[in-house]
Amino acid sequence: MPNITKRFVESITPDPHKLSQYWDTSLKGFGVIVLPSGRRTYCIQYRNQHRVVKRLKIGVHGQVTTEEARALARKHLASITHGEDPVQGKKQAQSLFSMQDLARDYIERHGQKKREKSLKEDQKLLRNIIMPSLGSLKVAHVSRRDIESLHLRLKNTPYQANRVVALLSKMFSLAVSWGWRADNPAQGIEKYQEEKRDRWLNDEELQRLWSVLDKYSENLTAYVFKFLLLTGARKGEALQATWDQFDLEKGLWIKPAHLTKQKKKEYLPLSDKTLLLLEALKKRREGTLPYLFPGKKVGEPLKEVKKFWGTVLKQANLKNVRIHDLRHTHASHLVSSGLSLSIVGKLLGHTQASTTQRYAHLADEPLRKATDVFGKKVDQLMSEGKE
Repeated sequence: MPNITKRFVESITPDPHKLSQYWDTSLKGFGVIVLPSGRRTYCIQYRNQHRVVKRLKIGVHGQVTTEEARALARKHLASITHGEDPVQGKKQAQSLFSMQDLARDYIERHGQKKREKSLKEDQKLLRNIIMPSLGSLKVAHVSRRDIESLHLRLKNTPYQANRVVALLSKMFSLAVSWGWRADNPAQGIEKYQEEKRDRWLNDEELQRLWSVLDKYSENLTAYVFKFLLLTGARKGEALQATWDQFDLEKGLWIKPAHLTKQKKKEYLPLSDKTLLLLEALKKRREGTLPYLFPGKKVGEPLKEVKKFWGTVLKQANLKNVRIHDLRHTHASHLVSSGLSLSIVGKLLGHTQASTTQRYAHLADEPLRKATDVFGKKVDQLMSEGKE
């Protein structure tokens, strides 16, 4: 019999035909079960006061560490010597937790790991859809049919319906790891097909938009939209950007890990036109305000840009265009100009499988040439428009 350690658990080769069980040599009753799929689950096995053999799952490897599982096993096994039955206690505990409890603990314990925008979207789904439908139920009593029924009621909005199921699946996955219930009723529910939204501005539309933005040279929000077009940045990245992230001499935007979607530091070479935009912004800068786009409240970034976006769209005669479509526009024009998807992906900060991605900032020149493509295209379009 082995001593169950992290190295041992990860070295186990699953039997493709049956589950395998391994029991610890130093802590009697502590073990790990390995399914043919490769899933490894820590557990304890014991006899209760009536000499009935019972097994209690502690957690899945990866969701809990080997050390955490061992500590929990030791705690449960100690309680058995005092006449307690962990399995029975778990069943009783499961009947106590409500969906309101799960929603609260999900936000408090898991929310800190999410981006602010994603967390707000989760809170909105919980408040407006999930809690009104399932909030009165106990976590252990929510069935797969309950979730399928909710999913069906939202079929006319497939994207939202799928996000609800995805959120519930994550919540119940946590509930399982916390011992609140034995399974995940949202797992495996078939999602609705979503039509991918493919909207980007063509040359004529881009020309109209830029002309309108030029008219608002004193409006800080107009600079935001120009910046998004020229860099392909996400709105959140731009609004949270601070001057200390920019090296104007080297022409670099060094995005800190907390700002990027991938939670990794990124180095974005800036085009000549973007640098001119930043120089113009620098002249507008008041004192030592940290944000590229400062808000009305001192020390805080600009937050409200949607209202002005509506004004710009109306004057540019553009319909069905979101702010995020500026990012799509940037990428689409780069690709259509002949640049490789690999280069464009690096510029946009997309996740790369290659381990050389961490050295992307050492190869600035080919990326810098790529960023200049879009800046020059805007200049060309504006020159043509004045002729």
